[in-house]
Amino acid sequence: MSILENNINAVFDHNLKEQLKKVNQTYQIVQGDDNLDINIIDGGGEGHRLYDKPLEELNKTLNLYNDKYLLYPILFFYGFGNGILYKALLQNPNHKVILVFEPDVNIIYTMFKAIDFSKELKENRLLLLDPNNENINDLKNLFLSNLIFKFLRTYFLEIHCDYYDGKYQEEILKLNSLIQDAIKENIISIGDDPLDALRGIKHFTQNIPKMIANPSYKELLNKRKNLSDTAIIVSTGPSLTKQLPLLKQYQNKASIFCADSAYPILAKANIKPDYVFSLERTDFTSEFFNNDFGEFDKDILFVIKSVTHPNTIKYLEKNKRKYMIVSTPEYFFKYCSLNDFGYFNMGWSVAHMACYLSVHLKHSNIIFIGQDLAYGESKVSHAIGHIYGEHDLDDEGLYKENLKTEAYGGGKYIESSSIWIFFKKVLENDILTFNKMNMKIYNCTEGGARINGTIEKPFKHICEKLLKKDLNKPFTKLENLNLNKQNELLLKAYFKIIKNIKQYENLKKELCERNISINKNLLHIDNLDIQDSIHMFELILKQIDELKTSIYRCGLLNGPLIRQFELNLARIYVLNPKTQEDSYNKSMLWIKEHLDWIKLIIAHIDSQKEVLQRSIVTTKDELIEKGFLNLVEKIEQRALKNVNF
Repeated sequence: MSILENNINAVFDHNLKEQLKKVNQTYQIVQGDDNLDINIIDGGGEGHRLYDKPLEELNKTLNLYNDKYLLYPILFFYGFGNGILYKALLQNPNHKVILVFEPDVNIIYTMFKAIDFSKELKENRLLLLDPNNENINDLKNLFLSNLIFKFLRTYFLEIHCDYYDGKYQEEILKLNSLIQDAIKENIISIGDDPLDALRGIKHFTQNIPKMIANPSYKELLNKRKNLSDTAIIVSTGPSLTKQLPLLKQYQNKASIFCADSAYPILAKANIKPDYVFSLERTDFTSEFFNNDFGEFDKDILFVIKSVTHPNTIKYLEKNKRKYMIVSTPEYFFKYCSLNDFGYFNMGWSVAHMACYLSVHLKHSNIIFIGQDLAYGESKVSHAIGHIYGEHDLDDEGLYKENLKTEAYGGGKYIESSSIWIFFKKVLENDILTFNKMNMKIYNCTEGGARINGTIEKPFKHICEKLLKKDLNKPFTKLENLNLNKQNELLLKAYFKIIKNIKQYENLKKELCERNISINKNLLHIDNLDIQDSIHMFELILKQIDELKTSIYRCGLLNGPLIRQFELNLARIYVLNPKTQEDSYNKSMLWIKEHLDWIKLIIAHIDSQKEVLQRSIVTTKDELIEKGFLNLVEKIEQRALKNVNF
């Protein structure tokens, strides 16, 4: 094959690869006396040159990167140019991946005919990307690569040369904003609060007996897929109030998925949802169920995330409501092997959770109402009848933020908040995926923020178009697992958690011993000469690497505790020391960062162990009540000896 064919076939970005296959003309290459002195004259009317002095600009950039950015594993550039810069930078083994966004496919095509980049492209060290692709999901998925993710906090976008800065300034700013959004969403997705993750584990463990004693997610999918073409997702934005009469009229012609906060409002309007969702870890949202609607609740299924506050379960049982508890595919939940009760992504809000489940139940049309994600008139934040009121105020009675986003229908802007804008972006990213699945997503809120990717239509119009026939409601009844299976899962979960507590004890013991050893070695550093201090640093760094290997291998720590640490550590990793003093300071900074992290882990282990010991009591009591005291004692003995159950 030709150089061109080799290069095109090696391109990572599928869309860009297809564009390159359709190009049939090149720009003019201007070759100087030196082999690296290559300029390009673009195909515009005035025929602009990409560089004033190609060789001089190349050397200037290389000098900068060999000095300031020598140790950066991941680099981002806007503009491919003649590509020689990237060939040269990738000679440095520290640069693992270079991502290059090139808006003009003809520039790439021109250089692909002249220079062989196939090796760098095939190894995925050089990633050429189309900056005109506005699908943030593509960037998010790319950034989830472990190597790229670790260094997201060292991100900056370098402009290849003045040509791109002058011609694409607006596009560069837009791309930079898109990348920063993708980075922010990826980092948020792994969590930034270990204590919040711990609270989730606490609630999950407390809820295990209730989860097992109710219908499973697997049962739901088996019995209720394809029962309805259309799902209406009801949220509690200010616009919901005006949609209630129409929703009541059509309630038997679509599946109704309802946010927990909307449930009391629908009950008051005598509109029966098929599903009500709740996912928050605080008792704040449990109060949406602290009521008694009597016969109205019959045939409603309450779908509860397994980390939800136990008060939610208490209120549901108090009024004999039918519910199920489901889990996301997070490590600890999967570790407990309650696979029938998971796993699916539930997003960040009940609207996300409802949307994902409606997709899994094979609805081909999804209609949003009340999904304002913005303030209404008089800064109203919620529909009339919301139990916490219609205004989202802080402790001093003031509105929390003053942010704006594009309004429903376009052409103007509306006040919103950072959390609503975040929810909106997550929803928009998911809708791009759903659209590729030939699903129709309608925003019939008729107010609030514009949700890109949805079809904006009046609720009445869509109801008349899609909702012709009554559904066979109530939907198929769901059954619990048989008692033998329930008991088996309860015993296994109990064993797993008791064993997990023992593993935490072992890990803490190892961490404390290694921590003492590292600190002893560190005390001697200041009294050593330069050469000996270098050897001591090497010894300590080796001890730290061994310790990290043990921590990562055991898989016991929650995501935020590890991933946030790695993100912060990357900023130290890329520092390029110029002197012995710089090297000393960097090594000390690296070691102290790890020692602080180890202290944090030890404290976290104590907290997690205490949480599990307290939370598992509900499962233990349940097992004893079922007559399994002897088995409970055997499980505890085996777990302490690390014997499999």
